[in-house]
Amino acid sequence: MSERSLGPAPSRLVAVLGPTNTGKTHLAVERMLGHASGMIGLPLRLLAREIYDRIVRARGPRAVALITGEEKIIPPRASYFVCTVEAMPLSREVEFLAVDEIQLCADPERGHVFTHRLLHARGRSETMLMGSLSMAPLIRRLLPDAEIVSRERFSTLSYAGAKKLTRLPRRTAVVAFSADQVYAIAELIRRQRGGAAVVMGSLSPRTRNAQVELYQSGEVDFLVATDAIGMGLNMDVDHVAFAGLQKFDGRRTRALHPQEVGQIAGRAGRFRRDGTFGVTGDCEDMDAGLVAQVEAHRYDPVPSAEWRNPRLDFGSLGGLLRSLGEAPGREGLSLSAEALDEITLRQLAADPRVADRCRDRSALLHLWDVCQTPDFRKTGVEEHVRLA
Repeated sequence: MSERSLGPAPSRLVAVLGPTNTGKTHLAVERMLGHASGMIGLPLRLLAREIYDRIVRARGPRAVALITGEEKIIPPRASYFVCTVEAMPLSREVEFLAVDEIQLCADPERGHVFTHRLLHARGRSETMLMGSLSMAPLIRRLLPDAEIVSRERFSTLSYAGAKKLTRLPRRTAVVAFSADQVYAIAELIRRQRGGAAVVMGSLSPRTRNAQVELYQSGEVDFLVATDAIGMGLNMDVDHVAFAGLQKFDGRRTRALHPQEVGQIAGRAGRFRRDGTFGVTGDCEDMDAGLVAQVEAHRYDPVPSAEWRNPRLDFGSLGGLLRSLGEAPGREGLSLSAEALDEITLRQLAADPRVADRCRDRSALLHLWDVCQTPDFRKTGVEEHVRLA
C-alpha cells in the first residue's frame, strides 16, 4: 500500500491537566513551535502579551501575531497566533491549536466561549487543552477520544497564616478585589516599604506591561493586583497574600471558590522554588478545610460547562434572539445565562430604529458584531448599551 493511500494522520487531541506551576503553558508553547503554524488562546490580555514576547524572541516579529480585545499586531505572513480566547481567529487553519485554563468553561460570564473552543476549536495535527485536573471527568464525558495527561506541581505550596501588610516578606503579591482597595494597599506599602507595582486588567497595555517590568526587574519588591494574576501570569512571586476572600462577580458579591483561591495562591513559587500563601489586612483567616484543599490541589470536579448555541439564526432579528436561547440538549452542558452581548442585543432590538434597519442578514451580522464589543470601560449595562 502506498503512503498516499493511507491518508493524513488523525489529529491528536490531548488535555494536559494539573495545578499551577506544572509547566502546562510552557509545554504548549514548545509544542506549538515544533509545528509550522499554531494558535494559542489565553485567558488574559497580559498573559497573551507575555507569551507573544516570548515567541517573538524565539521566531522574530514577522512570524508572530498578537490578537486581543485591545491590541492587534498581525504581520502579513504570521505563522503563530497568540490571542485571548475570545479573540481567536478560528477561520484560520493552523497545525497546532491550544486553549489555556480550560476550566473557565464553567465560568458564568465567559464560560460559553471556552466551551465553544473545547468542543470546536481544533488544530490540523494537534490540539492541546490545558487546565485544572478538576476538568478530567467532564472532558472524558464530552470528548471521549481525548488523551488526558496529568502533571504534578514542581514545588510545594503551603499556608503561612495572617501577616500585617507592613510585615509581608519581599517578593509578595497582594491580591485585592476592587480598584480602590488595590490603590489603597499599594499606597500604604509605598509609604511603609518603599515601593509597589500595580497590575489590573483595566490599565492600558503599556501601563500594565511597565508595572510588571517594574516588579520583575526587582526595582520594587511588592506587587498589588486583582485576581487577574491567578490566570497564569509567570511572575517571580514567593508569597501571595489575600486582602479579601470575596469578590463581586458581575452579579453579586460572593465567597471565592476553593479552586479560585488555589489558582491565585498557586502563583507563589516558580519551578523548583517553594511558595507560600496567606491573608493580610482585614481579611479573615482561611478555613482549615480550604487550606487543606489548596495545599493538596484537590478540588471538586467541574460538573458542567456553560454553553451557548454556536449556530445562530441570522435570518431575522426574532430568529437570532430565539437561537441564542436554545438549550444544549446534551449531558455535561448547561445553557449559559445571558452574557453582556446578548443583553445588549435584546435592549437594542427593542428600539424600533434598530429593528427597522435589521431586515437582512448582513445588517444582523453587523448588529451582533457591535453587541459583542467588550465593556473595557466597566461602565455598566446602560452606558454600554448606549455606546453600542
